[in-house]
Amino acid sequence: MASFWSDNSATRRVLVQVRSTAGRLRGYAAFWLKALRQPTIDLTLRTHTGLITRIVEAPGLSISEAELDELVSQLRVVAAKTLPKESLTYGIFSGERERLSRAIVTLISEEATGRPIAFNALSVMKVELDGEPVEVTHLGLVMVDPDERGQGLPWVLYGLTALVLFARDGLRPKWISNVTQVPSVVGMVSQTFSDVFPSPHPGSRQSFAHLQLARGIMSRHRAVFGVGEEAGFDVARFVITNAYTGGSDALKKTFEAAPKHRDEQYNAWCARELDYVRGDDVLQLGRIDLAGARRYIQRDVPAGSLPALLAASAILALQRLILPVVYWLDDTRPFGSLRPWRGNGR
Repeated sequence: MASFWSDNSATRRVLVQVRSTAGRLRGYAAFWLKALRQPTIDLTLRTHTGLITRIVEAPGLSISEAELDELVSQLRVVAAKTLPKESLTYGIFSGERERLSRAIVTLISEEATGRPIAFNALSVMKVELDGEPVEVTHLGLVMVDPDERGQGLPWVLYGLTALVLFARDGLRPKWISNVTQVPSVVGMVSQTFSDVFPSPHPGSRQSFAHLQLARGIMSRHRAVFGVGEEAGFDVARFVITNAYTGGSDALKKTFEAAPKHRDEQYNAWCARELDYVRGDDVLQLGRIDLAGARRYIQRDVPAGSLPALLAASAILALQRLILPVVYWLDDTRPFGSLRPWRGNGR
């Protein structure tokens, strides 16, 4: 009899786990389907127990004035906990719609209370490459409430939104940029993305594409990362000298205070290349591509989020392999250079 009840209890636990996994899969599938359909992203996803992640693309264009004010207020709540005695005035913190029209905000909040605990604010910059305009996604500012650190949030804040944009754009490689003096972030970018320069990795080389993009960013987009016009730029090393003069002054750190990477090579590289007393930053450029997406999924996403990966893989395969055929056969709407059939022979 004891064996019967024990077997019954084990069966119930398995069924509960199966139902829970199925529910998460449905939620993640809905998330990725929306990501691929929406012209501008506004998605909500449960990424951790008790936490909700919202990704909003171009909030300066896509949401109402009241919603925008509320979003900026939530970002400032997190910033106030992170920098209690300082304030930031550049980029998204200005509250200007024009600045927020180029931003992509990832906000993590408590599900029960709605209290914001972390965010990442990406920006999209138009830069010229080989005579043609291209978009560079700047990884932007990341802040986490000090009381909430250690919950495994970096995989969401640093990679999830980039992965969503990569999937939404049909798995086409996308240029990314990063400006920082934090060794842990230098290491994260170097390990996650492809063709990153500068980086401590032996194969890191400055290409002509890197050079063109860096010059375009420094000549036109300093305000995105709070660097003043008086800051210098070492074009050989991609180091911004005296960088904390354009509204980001409160972010300046000593080397001792800057969060370190578990791999010592990144800490040593930053200590050697950057003058922390003067206030230097490094401008990193790289790409998110299939190889980078695979590294991110395999290394950074926790095992507990496996349902998210399964749903993402299925939807990516759908978008890449099946949807183009569906669009080709659908003569009622445009797709790329294809135009809908009008029924008049033209």
